[in-house]
This record gives sequence, C-alpha cells and structure tokens, in this order.
Amino acid sequence: MPIPADHLKPVRKSAKESAFNQLQQWIIDGTLRPGEKLNDSELAEALGVSRTPIRESLQLLEAQGFVQLFPGKATQVTEIEKESINDLLPPLAALQALSAELAIAHLTVDTLTLLENTNQRFAADIRSENYFSALKSDEEFHQIIVDTANNPYIPTMIEQLQAHVRRLFFHNSIILTEKSIAEHDIIIQLMKEKNVTEVSSVMRKNWLRAIDEFRSTKKPE
Repeated sequence: MPIPADHLKPVRKSAKESAFNQLQQWIIDGTLRPGEKLNDSELAEALGVSRTPIRESLQLLEAQGFVQLFPGKATQVTEIEKESINDLLPPLAALQALSAELAIAHLTVDTLTLLENTNQRFAADIRSENYFSALKSDEEFHQIIVDTANNPYIPTMIEQLQAHVRRLFFHNSIILTEKSIAEHDIIIQLMKEKNVTEVSSVMRKNWLRAIDEFRSTKKPE
C-alpha cells in the first residue's frame, strides 16, 4: 500500500482530526484506490500517530461511506459509484439554494467583490483547462455564499456531501463547463437585486445540471 511521504501534517488539531482529514483526502484524490485494503498499522506509522486515532477515523469514514469495515478481517476503500450523483446532488443543490437565499440578508460590497473576483478566477481556470484549480475556485465561490448565509448547521451538511462531489470529480464523473461561469454571474446579479426566488432557482439548476451532463456523456453499457 504505497503512501506518500511528503504529505502535510497539520498542527493544532487532534490526532483523530488530522488523521481523518488526511485519509479522507487520499481516498478522494485516489491515492488510496477504490477497493484497496487498508492496514491501520501502516497508516498510523505514515501519519505519525497511534493506531487508536486511525481506527476512530476509519469508523467516521465508514459512516460517511468512504470505507467499509469488515470486523476481524479488513478495512477497504469503497468503490466509486458514479450513479450516486443522482442521490448526491439534489440535497446538495437544495442546501446551496437555501444558502443563497439566506446570504442576501447579510451581503456586503466586499462579499460581492469577492464573489466576482473568485468567479473570474474560476473562468480563467476553465478556459485554461486547469480543471483541478477550477474545482477549487468553484468550491470557494459557493463557500463564500454558505459562509455569508450565517447558518451554523448548513456548512457541516454541505461539507459531507461536497467531499463525495470531489471524489466523483477526481474520478471523472463530474465535469466543469463554461455554463457554470455564466450561472455564477447570474447568481451574483440576483443577489445584488435581492431576488430571493430567482437566486434560489438558478443556484439549484447550477448544481443539478451536472446530473444531466453526466447522463449525456455516459457511455451505454
């Protein structure tokens, strides 16, 4: 089980939190491959922690659907279920749409400027075909809105869903296109106009469109 030696070891976090974050990232980006069996002793040595936080992290990852535990036998990275996009994106779209609605009441000029600058960076990433950077810019754009919504319960739910979106992206199940750039611009304008109904609708479509694109590009079996 090859494990990178040059990963970051975050500070100011508990051993469990640091281990969880790193293991989740390795599963998302494919460093730990779908179907791969995990050895808690090897992971503990690689991350410089005891086996206890590794085991606790693996239990959390199982609860989120990233690994499957077989007591007394093995722990295995779950397979990529590309069709899960049909179950994953609707609740995420609903939460993002709600965030856009709530954010309108807390908007500032600085927030709008930040959204515009982030979307410009996103557009540059798309047009230069730097899709990994585009994914990060897209996440930043939506995170600004989620943070502005100022609801303490929404970010946790979104982050769990977003982690699976990242994994699908890394395994080429989600693509980013020029359409998102225009939709982001519309979202910004509607937020400026304080148009709660329309911004919710456009935000929802921005997320759900990925399902239609996935279906249109899916090769028949």
